[in-house]
Amino acid sequence: MAEMKFEDAMKRIEEIVNQLEKGDLPLEQALERFEEAIKLAKICQAKLEDAQQRISKLVREGEDFRLEPFEAEGS
Repeated sequence: MAEMKFEDAMKRIEEIVNQLEKGDLPLEQALERFEEAIKLAKICQAKLEDAQQRISKLVREGEDFRLEPFEAEGS
């Protein structure tokens, strides 16, 4: 599951949320879906953190440009 693409994980989370919102799953299945969604959310969070570390912003220095690490507000 860790090799899942971010978009695929988000789509599966949306499917699970829709299933849970309907309220027609037996308790045990609802809990299993909830646990799956939590695992998927952790995968998404890790992928977002990785992407944030890789982002660089372009800074202009006169006529030249340089890359510097991206720093999120509040970091």
